[in-house]
Amino acid sequence: MDKHVAKDEVPPVVKVKTNWLDEDEINSRVGLRFVKRIIDIVLSALGLVCLIPVFIIVTLLMKKEEPSGPIFFKQVRVGKNGKEFTMYKFRSMCIDAEEKLEQLLAKNEIKGAMFKMKEDPRVTKIGKAIRRNSIDELPQLLNVLKGDMSLIGPRPPLPREVKEYSRYDRQRLLVKPGCSGPWQISGRNEVNFAEMVELDIQYIREQTLVNDIKIIWRTIKVMVRPNGAY
Repeated sequence: MDKHVAKDEVPPVVKVKTNWLDEDEINSRVGLRFVKRIIDIVLSALGLVCLIPVFIIVTLLMKKEEPSGPIFFKQVRVGKNGKEFTMYKFRSMCIDAEEKLEQLLAKNEIKGAMFKMKEDPRVTKIGKAIRRNSIDELPQLLNVLKGDMSLIGPRPPLPREVKEYSRYDRQRLLVKPGCSGPWQISGRNEVNFAEMVELDIQYIREQTLVNDIKIIWRTIKVMVRPNGAY
């Protein structure tokens, strides 16, 4: 078990690919999706209002470091049933980060269809600070309000990542992606792709409002006490 994971957090599960989901059963959860959407709207709207001071402080710090750089980073991600959408984050990398990615792919430190690099040279000074406590993810509340994402769900993948997905991996796309989820509270960057898929499939199978509330609480704890984010 990852040394960063607290006792009450969800540990990575066994990497055995036998957890096939019943798509019809998942699609029949109309009541759960309705209540979950109401909660998403209320909490994301409330969060955006309460976090205005944080948004202002981050904006001022970013402009001080890179006056000409944009505040927000927009990126195409893949959501429920493979539908693409534009996801918002605070920009934590240099302006030409996407152009430099090709040169760094060989240094990927996580196996599978996902890129992570602990000492990524593209990350700015302010970027490192806001990533440590996942503050860079806060603008995703806009995506939740719009309906592209949910507060809790699987991490939204990039189109290039989905191209590498097996049929088994694509089960992650049966529900809306989330701002947080089992991956984020389970060691995050110390959890490899195969383990992340298993965590997401387990979450989707056992999805309840009670589980979502538990993950929201653990997410808040992770933001206060980081668990390996970079």
